Amino acid sequence: MTVITRTPNYPTDDAAAVLANASAALHVDGKPVPRETALSVLRRQLVRIQADVRDAFETEKISGLNAARRLGGLTDGVIGALYTYATEVVGQTDTDRLVVAATGGYGRGVLAPFSDIDLLFLTQDQPDPKTLQVVEYMLYFLWDLGLKVGHATRSIDDCLTEATGDHTVRTSLLDSRPIVGNSTLYEDFQTRFRTDCTDAGGSAFISAKQSERAQRHKRFGDSPYVVEPNIKEGRGGLRDIQTLYWVSRYLFDTQVMMELADPDGPAGSLILPSEAYAIRRAWSFLWTVRFHLHYVAGRAEERLTFDLQPVIGARMGYTRHGRQGGVERFMRHYFLTVRDVSRLTQVLEPALLRAASGPPAVAPEADIALAESGFVLADGMLMSAQGREFHREPIQMFRALRIARDRNLALHPLALRALIRSARLAMNLRDNAEASAIFLDLLSRPDSAKWLRLLNETGVLGRFLPDWARIVGQMQFDTYHVFTVDEHTIEAIRVLNTMDRGELSEVAPIASSLIGQIQSRRALYAAALLHDIAKGRGGDHSELGAEVAQEVGPQLGLTPEETETVSWLVLHHLLLSQTAFKRDIDDPKTILDLADVIQSPERLRLLLVLTVADMRAVSPKVWNAWKATLLRELYHRVIEVLAGGLSTTVRDTRVARAREQVGSMLVGWSDTDKDWFLNLGYPSYWLAFDPETHARHAAMARDANARNAPLTVHAEPLPDRGVTEITVYADDHAGLFSRIAGALAVANVSIVDARIHTMTNGMALDTFWVQDTSGTTLEAPHRLARISALIEQALSGQLKLDHEMQKISKHYFGRMRAIHVPPRVVIDNHASNTHTVVEVNGRDRPGLLHDVTAAISASGLQIASAHVTTYGVRAVDVFYVKDVFGLKVENDRKLAQLRETLLAALAVPENLIPTDNTSPPSG
Repeated sequence: MTVITRTPNYPTDDAAAVLANASAALHVDGKPVPRETALSVLRRQLVRIQADVRDAFETEKISGLNAARRLGGLTDGVIGALYTYATEVVGQTDTDRLVVAATGGYGRGVLAPFSDIDLLFLTQDQPDPKTLQVVEYMLYFLWDLGLKVGHATRSIDDCLTEATGDHTVRTSLLDSRPIVGNSTLYEDFQTRFRTDCTDAGGSAFISAKQSERAQRHKRFGDSPYVVEPNIKEGRGGLRDIQTLYWVSRYLFDTQVMMELADPDGPAGSLILPSEAYAIRRAWSFLWTVRFHLHYVAGRAEERLTFDLQPVIGARMGYTRHGRQGGVERFMRHYFLTVRDVSRLTQVLEPALLRAASGPPAVAPEADIALAESGFVLADGMLMSAQGREFHREPIQMFRALRIARDRNLALHPLALRALIRSARLAMNLRDNAEASAIFLDLLSRPDSAKWLRLLNETGVLGRFLPDWARIVGQMQFDTYHVFTVDEHTIEAIRVLNTMDRGELSEVAPIASSLIGQIQSRRALYAAALLHDIAKGRGGDHSELGAEVAQEVGPQLGLTPEETETVSWLVLHHLLLSQTAFKRDIDDPKTILDLADVIQSPERLRLLLVLTVADMRAVSPKVWNAWKATLLRELYHRVIEVLAGGLSTTVRDTRVARAREQVGSMLVGWSDTDKDWFLNLGYPSYWLAFDPETHARHAAMARDANARNAPLTVHAEPLPDRGVTEITVYADDHAGLFSRIAGALAVANVSIVDARIHTMTNGMALDTFWVQDTSGTTLEAPHRLARISALIEQALSGQLKLDHEMQKISKHYFGRMRAIHVPPRVVIDNHASNTHTVVEVNGRDRPGLLHDVTAAISASGLQIASAHVTTYGVRAVDVFYVKDVFGLKVENDRKLAQLRETLLAALAVPENLIPTDNTSPPSG
């Protein structure tokens, strides 16, 4: 037998020596030891290998990439020792018939701690029974060792046949390398395989890899800036680097990327040495992250989830720097790394395609206007003409995008490559009037997100707008935003584009109808571009961003009026959402204060459209029909004030009209019953609901009165609003709201808003708008019946709320446990003329609303309305309260006591703190 030997690519150390001793221990007196003994020997050796590699890695003696190589090399020794042992046990004397090869990641000589080991048992011809026995013996042995093994047994002809019809197999064979066995046999296979690859040509293989990558990106995130990325399969991750490696290996039989930068290498100088170094840095960084991930998770984990990010960031030495936390610094390094991989893909891939398919087919210069602009069509795509390249004329970078847009052309891959390599020259265009004009034109068209994303990914945008470079790859460590700041901004502009094209008319009808009426179109898109530009600088990003807008506006060529509008929009871009979701929009002062800030219908239109775009760009889960309803109602009330409405006389008229409308709907009622109900509600009640809801309340109240019922619960699904309305008509008493909130928590529904009304007869009419955990309407009859039953049990004392909430909270803290939300209480006596407004911020959890409202009731206060909003794991609940005399709470001592009581209620109870089985895994 000719045994393959390799020069180790890992340091020679004690583990390697122990491996040699272990191999010797598989024999006694020249004979193989019993299987159980051999299993024990190799199992101990595997443990020693893993411990050796982990210790070297975690004490920072070696990087993740070197650890992967060391682990791969030492595993080779185990496979080699087992092969020798197996052939002797089986009695296979003709050992020239087989070679054991590594494939997949293991074939590249790297292995992660919990990764699979992929093996190819290669034979010259169809394997004989003895050879199959050796293969079977090895596989069962490896499985008994606890290893995850992927395997195939094929002859050389079988390999070539399988590779012809399956590019996945071809890729696996491309990665293969021999571990042990007949070296001549493997060399024969490699010769025939390389010849087969050459004969097949590279175009089909490259196309297959591109298609595979596109599908993978679609599955794991088409943006490199997803905040819980998959470091292996996501865009810019390890698999993307491997794809570049596979293609270059297929075309040129290269072993490392540096060969592609060597003028004397097999491919010539396809990339710059700096680009080859960048790929190597990214490869090494991602492997280090991957090793930490596996060790911390204790399994083959490839996703950087929120709970793992701070742990791994700390293990890699990222600490707080200025205002930026360690985890944010770590993740920004990660995002900038995967961005570089994405860019390098666009640099190298066109060169590889050109090597496989030849130079691009440049069309004859029949288009005089295009030729005079300095561009040509190559393969039907736009690229620079010779002598007019981007590095010679940087303004051509912007002109190329405008021409591509106007003519509906794609940029040639070589043009994208040139954009990336020339990106730094965009700095010279910052004061260029033509560049600014083209950029503004690109920005304010219905397809602007496409071009902004391209400018961002190529690096041109960050060079052209230095303030933009500060938000590239910047994450916010929360569960509310699913993109980095730059990607969120481009997504907001994409939402504007869809509204412009009328594609959101069903989900955002008001904003979609208003965008066509907007006069300040350039200001709207510029505000969307700059609304989060100051995030990460400390302080209020809206205020800081407004200052940035004042500087950037003139640089982009905006008029003074447009610049002022953009700055105002950036300053107030959260105003509508904060008011709609955190304030009582039935309170006249809320609307009047808002109108006083906005002042004009045009600014209101701009602000509403920008708000919808911003919210929909945060996360697919953030926008829902209920929030759309609140924003729509808020818009109509503010526009009414701007048109001269909402005076005291108008308010009285609205109350009278509401009573008149519901009175006309009470068909068949006696005048006595009508008068009874119409005198039941105070003015705030009549302004809080539409006539249909008033009619439902009337039927409920009359029925309860006839039955002398102390409690009535009614559930009404409202799919148009995306909520279910739960109405409770009951004897009013302290703590009523809190107990209902507790029952709804036990029912596992989310409260999104609530109104509390005490009627003139002393009864309470409390209305809760709820959703299921996915943010949609609850409609199933059995669930609605259960909610009603739980409320009745909670109010009668049959339901032990504390015990029930402890049960449902047991498994609440999952991967989000690493995100800390400091408790905060804000008390405002200026937001309303009639109520004290209390805002609480804290870590969301089951029963939080119950605990907070119980604390308010225990403080002797009455809750008039509640507005419940969650931002990921952060809960922001706002309550309008009065004291027992129906007045605002203005005593400083009482306000201080209220704040302390609420802070105590916001704290996570000890019985809800995760136990050991839910604590973060340690490394």
